[in-house]
Amino acid sequence: MREKANFTHLGTKSVWEGEKKQLAHGATQVPTVFSVGYSYNDLDHWLDVALGKEEGHIYGRMTNPTVQAFQDKVKALENAESCTSFSSGMAAISNTLYTFLKPGDRIVTIKDTYGGTNKIFLEFLPNINVDVELCDTTDHEKMEKEVEKGCKILYLETPTNPTLKVVDLKRMIKMAKSVGALVIVDNTFATPINQNPLQLGADLIIHSATKFLGGHADALGGIVCGNEDLVDKIFHYREINGACLDPMSAYLLLRGMKTLELRIERQNENAMKVAKFLESHPKVTNVFYPGLESNEGHEIAKKQMKGFGGMLSFSVKGGMDAVKVFMPQLKHAHKAANLGAVETTVGPPRTTSHVENTPEERKAMGIPEGLVRYSAGIENVEDLIKDLDQALSYIPHQ
Repeated sequence: MREKANFTHLGTKSVWEGEKKQLAHGATQVPTVFSVGYSYNDLDHWLDVALGKEEGHIYGRMTNPTVQAFQDKVKALENAESCTSFSSGMAAISNTLYTFLKPGDRIVTIKDTYGGTNKIFLEFLPNINVDVELCDTTDHEKMEKEVEKGCKILYLETPTNPTLKVVDLKRMIKMAKSVGALVIVDNTFATPINQNPLQLGADLIIHSATKFLGGHADALGGIVCGNEDLVDKIFHYREINGACLDPMSAYLLLRGMKTLELRIERQNENAMKVAKFLESHPKVTNVFYPGLESNEGHEIAKKQMKGFGGMLSFSVKGGMDAVKVFMPQLKHAHKAANLGAVETTVGPPRTTSHVENTPEERKAMGIPEGLVRYSAGIENVEDLIKDLDQALSYIPHQ
C-alpha cells in the first residue's frame, strides 16, 4: 500500500493541506458552502455529530466545511493539535482571553501590543476585576519578576505592532511554565513561515488572518492554534458567543494562503531592502525592523525567526508635520489601515493600529506620534525604494 504523502515543506502545505477532504464532484478547489443547517434522517447519527462523536456539521455558527478547510491548513502550517477560527483577529484575541480569565485572575503582558489588544488590557479586563500588569516590552528581567509573582496568562506579541520590538519567546515561556501560566502569542506579524511559537513551548498562538495569511485585503478573519484541550474550551466559548468565521471569508482566506510562502519570502526580502535604504536616508531619524543589525532585538530575532517579516516602521525629521507632507506623495502604497497585503500599505499608528488609543496612551507604549508604519508588498523593490525616495524629497530640509 502506498504511504500517505507527508508534506513537510511549508510552501507545499500552504497549497495542499486541509483541502482534499472537503473537495466535491471532482472539483480541484474547495467549495464555498453557504448552508446554515445540515440535514440528517438518522436521529442517532445526528446526535452523535452534534455531540462531536462523529465528524459532520449541524449548524453554521458552530462548524462549516469551507471554514474547516481553512482551519486545517493553518493547523498544519503551525504543526498544532487543533485550531478554531473567528470573524476577525480581535474576535480571536478577545474570545481567547475571556475563555480563560475570570475576576481575580492576573495577566502579565507587554506595553506595546496592537492597539485593540491594548484596549482590552486597559479597559475591558479591569472592568471584570482582572489584574493586568503591563511591562516594558524589551525588559525581560522585569517581565520575569512579574510572572514569578504568579499569573494565569502571559500574553506576548512579537514582533510588536507597530514598533517591531522582539520578545525572547524561549526565555519568557520557560519562566511562565515555572509558575503554571498559559502562554499566548500573537504571531500575526511573523506568520507561520517566519516563526512558530508552539515549537518553542507556547500553549496558544493567534493570527489576525485578515493580514498576511489572507494577503489580499479582502477578507476578515482570526484563528487560534494550540493544545486540543485548550482550543476545545475556546471553541465552546466562541460557538456560544457567536463570533464565527463566515464561509465566504474562509474561502478567500483559503485561496490567499496558497501563495503564503511565496508572498512572505518576497515581503521579507522587500522589507529588508527598504529598511536598509531608509536607515541611510538623511531625512529618516529611526528605522524599526528586526532584520537590521542595528536593531536591539536583532540577535533574539535571529534565534527564533526564519525571516524578519514584511513589516517595518520609521520616523522622519519634522515629526507628524513632515509625515503629512511625505505620505500623500507615495505612488506605490495604499494609505490605509491594513497590513500584510500584496500591495504596499502605509500609515501612522494614530490612524491605523492605535487609532483607539489616546496620544498619552501611545506615548506610554513607546509609539512616537510621527511614526510611519510600512507594510511592504510584493512589488518590485526598486520601484518601492524610488517611490520612497521621491516622496521623502518633499520634506523640507531642517
